[in-house]
Amino acid sequence: NNHASLIPEEGKKKVPGLQGRSATQSHELLRDFEATLLHMFGLKRRPRPSRSTAVPQYLLDLYRLQSGEAEEAEGQDIAFEYPERAASRANTVRGFHHEEHMERVHELGAAESTSLRFLFNLSSIPEDELLSSAELRLYRHQINEDNVTLSADHGLHRINVYEVLKPPRQGQLITQLLDTRLVRHNTSSWESFDVSPAVLRWTREGLPNYGLAVEVLHLNQTPRHQGRHVRVSRSLHQEPGEDWEQIRPLLVTFSHDGKGHPLIRRSKRSPKQRGRKRNRNCRRHSLYVDFSDVGWNDWIVAPPGYQAYYCH
Repeated sequence: NNHASLIPEEGKKKVPGLQGRSATQSHELLRDFEATLLHMFGLKRRPRPSRSTAVPQYLLDLYRLQSGEAEEAEGQDIAFEYPERAASRANTVRGFHHEEHMERVHELGAAESTSLRFLFNLSSIPEDELLSSAELRLYRHQINEDNVTLSADHGLHRINVYEVLKPPRQGQLITQLLDTRLVRHNTSSWESFDVSPAVLRWTREGLPNYGLAVEVLHLNQTPRHQGRHVRVSRSLHQEPGEDWEQIRPLLVTFSHDGKGHPLIRRSKRSPKQRGRKRNRNCRRHSLYVDFSDVGWNDWIVAPPGYQAYYCH
C-alpha cells in the first residue's frame, strides 16, 4: 500500500482503540480516520507549521466560546461578545496577519496625517467557500495621563480604516472609508472594524487586493503622539516586553464551506447522546485519538483529541 500515514508508528501504539487489532485493521482504521479529518479541514496533506507560529488568542477564545469551554473554566474571562451574527452563517473562522515586509506609511488626506497600509494574502481561502463577513482587529494600549497633555476632548482618538482602491502613487493613497471608531485613551482593549465589503470584493468578485489603510488621529494633539497607543506596526511605537505576535493587527474572516452546520454557540458541553438502535450485523466501536500521542498537537491546538467511531 503506497498510502503515506500521517500518524507515526510510535503514535499508533498509543491509540487505545487500536490495541489488540491486527496491523491491517489498524492501518485501515487510521487511514480512514486521516482521510476523514483532512477532508473535514479541507486539507490535502498534513500541515507542518513552524515552531514560532502563534495562534491568536482571539481565535482560541472564539473556540472556547463556541464549544462551551469558556463557561466551564473559572477565572478566565473573555473580554468580547461572541459574534453571533457573523458566526450564524459560518462554520469556518480564519485569521490572517499582514505581510510585514510590505507595510508602508502613506499620506492620507491632510498633510499632517499619516496612514499605514496593510496587505493581507487571502489566497488560502478556497474559491468555493462562501465568505459572509470579515473584521480587522487592532489593539490599543492605554496612555498614561502623566505623559500626555489632555485637552477638552478628554483624550479622544479616532481610528479610521479604509480600503485601498488603486496602487499607491508617489506616496498617495486612493481610498474608501470602511469603518471608523471614536475611542478614549485610558483603556487597553481590542477594537473591531467591519471590513466585509472590501474582503468580499477581493474574494467573491475577484477584484484586485491593494490592502487596507489604517489612520489614527488624536483630536487636538501634536503629531508626535498620534497613533502611539495603537499597535499597528512592529517597528512603530512598540513597548519593551510586549508580545507582538499576540497584539499585532489581525484580519478575521467568517465563511462556510458547505460541509457542516454554522457555528452555533453552545451554552455548555452537550451530554453524550444515546446511540440509535444498531444493526445486529454491525457494532459501533469507539476510536479516540489523542493528538499529543500521535504527534498532531503541533497543528491541531484544540481540542486535545478526536472521538471517531467505526462500525465493525
